[in-house]
Amino acid sequence: MDLVQLNNDYGIPEQVQFISGKGDFPYIQVTNTQATALISVYGGQILSFQPKGESQDLMFVSEKAYYQTGKAIKGGAPICWPWFGPDPEGSGRPNHGFARNRPWQVLETEALSSGETKVTLGFGDDDSTQPLWPYAFELAIEITIGAALTLALVSRNLSDRPFDITQALHTYFTIGDITQTTVLGLDGGSYIDKVDGGAVKPQSGPVAIAAEVDRIYTDVPNELVIEDAALNRRIRIRSTGNKTAVVWNPWSALSAKAGDLEDEDYTRFICVETANAAADVVTVPAKNEYRLQVTYTIESGQ
Repeated sequence: MDLVQLNNDYGIPEQVQFISGKGDFPYIQVTNTQATALISVYGGQILSFQPKGESQDLMFVSEKAYYQTGKAIKGGAPICWPWFGPDPEGSGRPNHGFARNRPWQVLETEALSSGETKVTLGFGDDDSTQPLWPYAFELAIEITIGAALTLALVSRNLSDRPFDITQALHTYFTIGDITQTTVLGLDGGSYIDKVDGGAVKPQSGPVAIAAEVDRIYTDVPNELVIEDAALNRRIRIRSTGNKTAVVWNPWSALSAKAGDLEDEDYTRFICVETANAAADVVTVPAKNEYRLQVTYTIESGQ
């Protein structure tokens, strides 16, 4: 992608600028009166969001993240689509689909009257997607940057038959210390424990992390909160279009084994993913669309 052309077509003076960064991918630098952000056009992935006055970024990105075609960037908000987790057909297709490890296109940038900035990226079916998933589609991510951050993943079915998807906004949140972090709003619900062979278990009280955690929570409310005592802040997560949420932290052994994580990275992030996963399968009718949306707000701790 030509940066000069991108800046000519989509740049907004003193607000939206296209730059080259790691992996020689094009990145979108957003600065407005309310926040700053960094978006990778590769993967359609926001990597950084920091409201004015906040000392810490909302997003975590590993210092060892891969920035190369065919690899997912470890951090920010990778997009899992059109399936979440392993290939549902068991035919050797990549985990979490093909949206997070391919180039996207810039569709629109807009300076909103509210002072927020909206960036829309997307891609459609082509010769690379058809062998993996034989449908005509358009996928778009709408990223709205202001005092809060809103992500909307829009799946458009352009074919003449319905298709089923599972999906997730696999967001990595910066935290001060995993042992002082809890997730509120899931008490009394149940989850599928992927660390324990998919056993279904009840949740009692806040979710605390003291070992590897990989859970799909079912029938979740539309508001969750990450309580980050070490940074004295709360991250409020408000979502629509999902019945499930995923809580993930690799803990020490997996963090040490991962080529794109530092050994101690597990102490510095938690993933709370807005998802349609497990039995929360979305059927998108022919010539129709589906919208999965989440808003993240940073608040001072209590």
